[in-house]
Amino acid sequence: MHTLIVMLKMQVIRIKNLTQHFDEKLKVLDNISLEVNKNDFITLVGPSGCGKSTLFKVITKLITNYEGEISINDTPLNDSTDNLGYMPQKDLLLPWRTLYKNVTLPLELAHKNIDSSDLEQLISIFGLSGFEKSYPHQLSGGMKQRAALLRTFLMGNEIILLDEPFAALDSLTKKKLQLWLVDVFKKMNKTVIFITHDIEEALTLSNRVIVLSKLPARIIEEFKIDEEYPRTYDVLSSNKFLNIKKKIIDLIE
Repeated sequence: MHTLIVMLKMQVIRIKNLTQHFDEKLKVLDNISLEVNKNDFITLVGPSGCGKSTLFKVITKLITNYEGEISINDTPLNDSTDNLGYMPQKDLLLPWRTLYKNVTLPLELAHKNIDSSDLEQLISIFGLSGFEKSYPHQLSGGMKQRAALLRTFLMGNEIILLDEPFAALDSLTKKKLQLWLVDVFKKMNKTVIFITHDIEEALTLSNRVIVLSKLPARIIEEFKIDEEYPRTYDVLSSNKFLNIKKKIIDLIE
């Protein structure tokens, strides 16, 4: 039991004193320090344009000019070869490729063999069985997001970065995918960092909510959410959650 607890608390990302400028006058990230543990589901919230997506781009090496220290699984970011799954807001499915060809693109680019039985099981877990030969225009918005998430899952190892993946969906579809997402990533044993502007979505999904300030972004508060999954409407409408929601809104405004 003790060993299991140690494993669950193992840090997979450590960020220390991260500061980033786009030029000498525009500071985007301001002295951010954050530790992400194995199997965390962390959500970043903050004012629009405060630098949340920039933080993702730094972690995924899309932006390399920064000050501070970042490590992935105890290896400095610049030396790390661990793959991170990164999904931006848009699904970015290629319209000329079938669902199957879209989700297997990371394996194709990495010249990895495709295990048909394993992939079939994953397609089933992601609720996409029967649509392998369908093209993106033949899929619903929710199915496109699930396909993009499966592609992201195949792209990375244990750490998944999701940048507002449900922002463009209607509220009913969004709610269904939120519940589905928690279930899938618990089964898949993943560590997730999630960006959203939807405070209720953050409380539905996360075990930790990190609140960022307006530009330049700094961490101004962290809320630990200990409630078991799935978090029902009764839980989310309880005084405890409504108080947390109000505190987050007050910090952001």
